[in-house]
Amino acid sequence: MRLSRTLSSVTLILGLLAGHALFAQGSLRVGAARVDITPPSEPANPPSGKYAHEKLYVRAIVLDNGTTRAALIGADQGGLPEQVWLTASKQIAAELNCPVENIVMSATHTHSGWGPGGFPGMRGLAQNSNVPPPPIIGQIVDAVKQAKANLQPARVGFGTGHSYLNVNRDAVDPDTHLWTQAPNLEGSSDKTVAVVTFVGANGEPIAVYMDYAMHPINGFLVGITSADFAGATSRYVEQAFDDKTLALFAQGASGDQNPLYLRASTNSLASSSGTPITGYVMTREPVEAPIRDQKVKAAPPDPNVLDTLERVMDSEGVLLGEEVIRVMTNIKRLNASPGITGEQKMVTCPGRKRTDTAREGTPGTYEDGPPVNIRLGVLRIGDIALTSVDAEIYSEIAKRLKRESPMANTFVVTLADGMANSGYIPNDTAFGALTFQVLGSRLKPGCAETAIVNGLLDLIAASER
Repeated sequence: MRLSRTLSSVTLILGLLAGHALFAQGSLRVGAARVDITPPSEPANPPSGKYAHEKLYVRAIVLDNGTTRAALIGADQGGLPEQVWLTASKQIAAELNCPVENIVMSATHTHSGWGPGGFPGMRGLAQNSNVPPPPIIGQIVDAVKQAKANLQPARVGFGTGHSYLNVNRDAVDPDTHLWTQAPNLEGSSDKTVAVVTFVGANGEPIAVYMDYAMHPINGFLVGITSADFAGATSRYVEQAFDDKTLALFAQGASGDQNPLYLRASTNSLASSSGTPITGYVMTREPVEAPIRDQKVKAAPPDPNVLDTLERVMDSEGVLLGEEVIRVMTNIKRLNASPGITGEQKMVTCPGRKRTDTAREGTPGTYEDGPPVNIRLGVLRIGDIALTSVDAEIYSEIAKRLKRESPMANTFVVTLADGMANSGYIPNDTAFGALTFQVLGSRLKPGCAETAIVNGLLDLIAASER
């Protein structure tokens, strides 16, 4: 009898341990939600309603592994100024009872995401911290609350693919022999599409977090509200799964990356300014500059020209979305119990203040300026290192980080968690190019690349402890 009772006790203990192991292995829960933030259409040039990229959203993914929580947030905006990050992140941390370091809040960087008249409060907020908080703060928090309410058992996996839609945009004009913004097929470019997928208990994806480096400038200065190719990609993936899956686009290291094909965008600007359209590819800068510098009052583009532009943006979303879906399909290794750890730090580099006004092509003149503070972050989800920078960095910086990272599943999200006072952040060698990004950077050469890479490597190491 004693032996029998002992065996029964051992069996019970083993059963409890097995049950505990099963619970631990299945501890991840994930919820997702999106909130429409499209401003009211204005009569100048309202969207046609035909294309997936015409609405703006805040998307949120909330993670809970039984020990801590985290949030991944993406907004169809040009950027999310410091006040938006500081205010919203505190509210989200309180809502989720998690550290602020566990929150990654980024903008897709659409250049047509503030609407024809400007998204309420955002333009002023980027320049003036005394402007009242814009509505997007509440919309971001609302998306997180909805995602939290949708938490369900999940597994997470990572994969990468490639897309050749982007191209380096720092080039020498063949006619003027001066630096300008044009496709440079020989320049550095990261074609990687990074994909984090969250799969539910039924095998269907709850959400996907996708990262690619390409400026959404198709609708810049055209006068339309659009999430550009980034929004088109998200909606294409979501619709492929009958809107049961949320697809959040995060911007990679796109400081020197444009869409390869910008003819339709340039034609739309030409139509707005009265410049004759040749049918061939036109150099963008001469067409854009008069509108950008307010020397020409832009008119609504010809509807047919605009429709072509919208179709191009949608097509980019289709192609990028198909690559995301292909990668999702081939992710077989899924983790049901990942550790979640967030780390953040600020790095500081010497600053400069520009004293001339040339756009590009000629050397700039500078004096000493305020130091530049750059916020870095790492959110580790199991064996995935999601690194973040609060600025627009060049592709070579991200490529160097991935080469030197001890974690194979490392990728970079930019325009995340605030807005640095840096302007563009070129890699060290790119400072020799007289492009508008380099000339306008508030950083002195020789600091930022290494500070960012080493800072992120330190955070990755800290996340392992």
